[in-house]
Amino acid sequence: MRSHFLLAGLAVGLIFSATHAATLGTLTLPPDASVGPVTVFYPTAAAGHAEPRGDLIVSLAPEAPPAPGNGRLIAISHGSGGGPWVHTALAQALVDAGFTVVLPLHRGDNWTDTSQRGPESWQQRPAEVSHAIDRVAADPRFAALRLDRVGAFGMSAGGHTALSLAGGAWSPERFRAHCARHLAEDFQACVGLATQLTGGLLDGPKLWLAQRVLDWKFGGDAAPRTHGDARIAAVVAGVPLAADFDPATLARPRVPLALITARLDRWLLPRFHSDAVLAACTGCELLADLPSGGHGALLAPAPAAAELGRLECEMLCDPPGYDRPAMTSLWLARTVAFFRRQLLAAP
Repeated sequence: MRSHFLLAGLAVGLIFSATHAATLGTLTLPPDASVGPVTVFYPTAAAGHAEPRGDLIVSLAPEAPPAPGNGRLIAISHGSGGGPWVHTALAQALVDAGFTVVLPLHRGDNWTDTSQRGPESWQQRPAEVSHAIDRVAADPRFAALRLDRVGAFGMSAGGHTALSLAGGAWSPERFRAHCARHLAEDFQACVGLATQLTGGLLDGPKLWLAQRVLDWKFGGDAAPRTHGDARIAAVVAGVPLAADFDPATLARPRVPLALITARLDRWLLPRFHSDAVLAACTGCELLADLPSGGHGALLAPAPAAAELGRLECEMLCDPPGYDRPAMTSLWLARTVAFFRRQLLAAP
């Protein structure tokens, strides 16, 4: 498995450095009372310096003056326990197309702090995206951006954020009820990475305890959670956590909504999450259905197997046979094309 990742990473790195020549301007806005640090990637005419980011080599120009680009902004919401740099390839592809990209570090659910992961984080994440857009709007370096039509991309828990930004409504009680019905089948979505079912004698006690905790923490709170931001004009949800959404609220999203799915996702099984959204939403677009992709397929740079725990790697490492270079190029190109079509064609 480790050699597979090294070879795949080398191939992606070679493709990335050969086809993505634009320098990434980058800066970090400090945290404030409403949001953690906000990372911004943007076009720049400044010369960059080559820097490895996981299995990618990027040309970075920290604090360089922004170039005009196409005048549009894309906000990215990272997954649970994630951060801005796991979306480097997507940020690079968007910047190559002229977009500016903003990524808030979600409080209590990022690579340095997971104390609020789950519904507590899901509730605050959309507002953190909106505030990150506000932070960019208030920065004179980005005064040329037109923020009446902003794109949003989210992966995993960030995909949950994306569905909220598209007009979806969810509740902690819907999450609890889903897990009550499908706990054994969708165990990792319901309990995270604390443990897993093994087929052994302890599975029964694990299921009993997990359901008691879910009932205690989330039972009865059926108030729908929604978030509105009129600036968001197009949304992409990648392998989203979605089983707690009211399907009726996603039947006709308030903005164009597209999805990316991964058939071998073992953390968020498609039939309960992304496929359920596609079944409810007749007008949603399926940008890419990765037939042999796992939950970590949209993380680029790829997660390094040696740096993950065993269960983390089972959930995030690429399944055997996954063609990461080809599939990454595919979903990146279709995502960029979607945002160009939805955000640049409008006046």
